[in-house]
Amino acid sequence: MRDPEGRNAARAESLRAETAGHDLHVLELDVQSQQSADTAVRTVLDETGGLDVVVHNAAHLLVGYTEAFTAEDIAHLFDVNVLGAQRVNRAALPHLRERRAGTLLYVGSTTSVIVPPFLGPYVASKSAFDALAQVTSYEANHFGIETVIVMPGPFTHGTEHFPNSGRASDQAVTAQYAELDGYVARNEDATDALFTPGTEADPTAVADEITRIIALPAGAKPARSVVDFSRGGVEGVNELALAAQREYVRRMGFADLLPADAR
Repeated sequence: MRDPEGRNAARAESLRAETAGHDLHVLELDVQSQQSADTAVRTVLDETGGLDVVVHNAAHLLVGYTEAFTAEDIAHLFDVNVLGAQRVNRAALPHLRERRAGTLLYVGSTTSVIVPPFLGPYVASKSAFDALAQVTSYEANHFGIETVIVMPGPFTHGTEHFPNSGRASDQAVTAQYAELDGYVARNEDATDALFTPGTEADPTAVADEITRIIALPAGAKPARSVVDFSRGGVEGVNELALAAQREYVRRMGFADLLPADAR
């Protein structure tokens, strides 16, 4: 967590209170700093003697018209949503490679497949995050490190994702898209309408799925898992894409870079 003794002190204390009776340590980790990532991993190793699982969950949301986001807006988002995972991997992978075991679990997004409107930079960043995870997995597999990509669908309640979302810096360009403002204004309502009436789209379902996957024995973890109450149909796309990807790698003669059950 970033700044657990400062601006996020209340949240850190809340975590400790919710997990009373468990051995929970809240550490400083700013994914925009390689030094912070290195220090956090070193602290875990010093205090526990090992590291088994890395969960990549840091992300920020931007909502608006793609043209209105400056290159700097998008670069900042990629720094958090994509490069943050790379920094943490660079801190953690040396230890996992030495152990020749462990799990990299990435919390991606169904938006990298279904591509909804008005989330351009976010969708681009989650797609890059997903691709980076996949390519890293070939190299990690060689060292016995498993990779899982969990893909949540939209959650409009129970998270701070939409309320804390950022907007485009170029207000002049945003104004030129005013005739589309009605669509953006009802974006959350339109997303809610995708859920079957009576469905409880609770984000704790994602945490439950992560917990289930981590508990699976080595070699039994799925390459992907979708947690989507909006019925986006992402599972079928994933199945076709994974089959094509693995066949392509086999044809290259690199089958030994795939998970053992896919070679």
